[in-house]
Amino acid sequence: MENEFLSKVEDNAAVRAWSEKLQSEKGDSLPEEYISELQDFTCVNVAQNELQELKDIWASWDEGVKQLFYQNYGDISYLLDIRVDKHLFRAIVQFWNSAYKCFTFGDLDLVPTIEEYTTLLRCPKIQVWKTYARVFSSQIFVKKLMSISRMSEPWVTARVQQKGDSKCVHWENLRDLILAHPDERKRVDIFTLSIYGLVIFPRALRHVDEAVIDLFDRLEKGITPVLVILAETFRSLSSCRKTGEGRFTGCYSPLKEEAAIQKREDISEEKWMDIFQNLKKGDFEWRAYWMVPDEIMYRCGNFNWVSLLRIWGATGYTPLLALRQYKSRQFIPTTYGLAQSEFSFKGAHYKKRVRELSDAWKQTCWMKRLAVGSMVTPEYNEWFKKRVNDNVPRPSLENARLIGE
Repeated sequence: MENEFLSKVEDNAAVRAWSEKLQSEKGDSLPEEYISELQDFTCVNVAQNELQELKDIWASWDEGVKQLFYQNYGDISYLLDIRVDKHLFRAIVQFWNSAYKCFTFGDLDLVPTIEEYTTLLRCPKIQVWKTYARVFSSQIFVKKLMSISRMSEPWVTARVQQKGDSKCVHWENLRDLILAHPDERKRVDIFTLSIYGLVIFPRALRHVDEAVIDLFDRLEKGITPVLVILAETFRSLSSCRKTGEGRFTGCYSPLKEEAAIQKREDISEEKWMDIFQNLKKGDFEWRAYWMVPDEIMYRCGNFNWVSLLRIWGATGYTPLLALRQYKSRQFIPTTYGLAQSEFSFKGAHYKKRVRELSDAWKQTCWMKRLAVGSMVTPEYNEWFKKRVNDNVPRPSLENARLIGE
């Protein structure tokens, strides 16, 4: 697979010319005549799994077991200690711009990126050619859970449950294995699987979904989970916005870090809305200060953006919307077709599309970073003012407040 991987690095000016030309010819993610059907307010259910039992298990382990965990899975155990700020999250969801796969706060966009998620989730360095593509069946699910747990087929089969259109395993069964399994490494594996199923991909409360088990089984082969985590976060945000309600099933923790404008815990939902609605460039701290790469991956394969395969579908995003997060000069990004990049693993032709997206990662395109005095081009400012967005809150002049109030 590595031998098939190709990448090329292009000059910043060349990519800018390409992007601006394509945008001029094709237009944006939304056409000028578009009228958003999104509701003015999205009611988001932020119910999360109760994690106390996982915390207690972690606290009971000695340093030797914890080192075994760190060596194999990094330090994602910190996710157990992230408190969900319901007010913050319910407010920030309102600003998710589904058509552009970004948050839009007043006159600036914020895009959760692969590099930032890799750092915020404390994952190993990304290997872009080892992307996840789900090829799945219930029989394979049982065999993979047998491999992870080292339990017999009758034991696994007896504990598989049906939830909606997918199969899963109840957390209590995994908890009992962690506490009683004779193999120390298997206890660590099952504990980590539980973090992935209950914290990172919490689809059905107190259950670990079959798709999560499929992904977890691939981690030993060097598959990066970051792309999947980012993709599922995008999907869940867009789903909640499109329906006007729903439970967020993506990974909350990095979003909290992305939005860490103030380190306070006593801010109401209304106050957060006011803060985000009147955010100015000078108020915002770009979270990329600890990871400023010299080269930025901006598209892959024949796509004009970066494709992201999820465990339940696929989507795409464009890092060119977020060049300031890389401390690079912001120019007009190409976004045409981005609104149609999302699809689920259903229907007659999705497997062909999955292969196309997976193959796209065999050829990635990178752009050299350009840091200059002015962080945006004049053309970008004009483009942003005219851009048609999905329904996101606009600045409220009569209620504008300083972030530091």
